[in-house]
Amino acid sequence: MEKAHQVQPTTRDYLKVGFWLFVLTVLEVAAIYIEALRPALAAVLVGLSVLKFLLVAMFFMHLKYDSRIYTGFFAFGMILAVLIGLAVTVIIL
Repeated sequence: MEKAHQVQPTTRDYLKVGFWLFVLTVLEVAAIYIEALRPALAAVLVGLSVLKFLLVAMFFMHLKYDSRIYTGFFAFGMILAVLIGLAVTVIIL
């Protein structure tokens, strides 16, 4: 039986992830100061946070190198959490 080839991220991969996390963080901070985004600020920040979560889950939990079903489980969980949060927010308001 052939042994599965384990692919590991390189230092360059981690630097790319760090760069994109930095960019998303800058966008989050910038969004706070943009007056036009005030009505949708919470949605923008949640969207950026979801992107950051998925990026971290893909690389630091090595989901990128595992079966896509695991990434789907994490994405489904995140989408479900956001939808529940939105439903609770709408009910409270």
